[in-house]
Amino acid sequence: MLNIISAITAPPLPGTIDVDYLVVAGGGGGGRTYAAGGGAGGMRCTVTGTGGSGSLETALTLSLSINYTVTVGAGASGGTTRGAAGARGSNSVFSTITSTGGGGGAGESNAALTGGSGGGGQAFAGLRTGAAASPSGQGFAGGDAGATSDNSGGGGGASQVGFNSTNSAGGAGGNGRATSISGSSVTYAGGGGGGCFGNAAGGAGAGGTGGGGAGVNNSNANATDGTVNTGGGGGGSGFVEGGSGGNGGTGGSGIVVLRYPDTRTISIGAGLTGSESAASGGYKRATITAGTGNVSWS
Repeated sequence: MLNIISAITAPPLPGTIDVDYLVVAGGGGGGRTYAAGGGAGGMRCTVTGTGGSGSLETALTLSLSINYTVTVGAGASGGTTRGAAGARGSNSVFSTITSTGGGGGAGESNAALTGGSGGGGQAFAGLRTGAAASPSGQGFAGGDAGATSDNSGGGGGASQVGFNSTNSAGGAGGNGRATSISGSSVTYAGGGGGGCFGNAAGGAGAGGTGGGGAGVNNSNANATDGTVNTGGGGGGSGFVEGGSGGNGGTGGSGIVVLRYPDTRTISIGAGLTGSESAASGGYKRATITAGTGNVSWS
């Protein structure tokens, strides 16, 4: 009698999908008191432009019906006590891609922090050197405070080192970088502007394009926050003798934008705030603005 072994057919592997992405981390906070601008959140992107001076990132090939993690990083708080540096922004994540939070700007007695883009250097207490972008390839370093200046440097941006301060002005934040992943050109990840001492002739530093907050020189005013969902760094606060000084600006929150063929539909899971666009140019886009959770495609 013959033994007949039935062939067992394995189920088909799920299909795959190529996904372009923009992943911007939360921006760093600005420092307080003679203080510097926060660095922009790290920017990694596969379309048009990415952070730092390297090549565009590579699209991910992902499986259908499989969950992939997304986290949108929060912007960091600015310094709230005299001399405090701003905090580092929170990382943003999509699947295997992590963008690093922006570095905090230096305060009167605390050095700048590294990050996706680095925080700016502080004028008054010898902490003059802007922090590096670390890891490299997501943004640029913060600007320095001039050797004879009481004005502070700007935070680094996705496309540019933060500007150094001068004897008459705080340094501007480094500019962000534009991408057209959403279907139109939008600039993200600008550095925060540096604060200045007293009423310096040139004033405080402007925020970099792409959501960077401006610095201030008024004794009691808070610096400008980075713009929500850009990863912009917060501005640095200033100081006038006899004043209390204002707080450093809060960094802007990050964002994740995903682009994929218009024949597919994304599921955005619990814990995430986001939406899917209508089909355009052969693609759909999902824009995720807050939270942590999973996405999948069918």
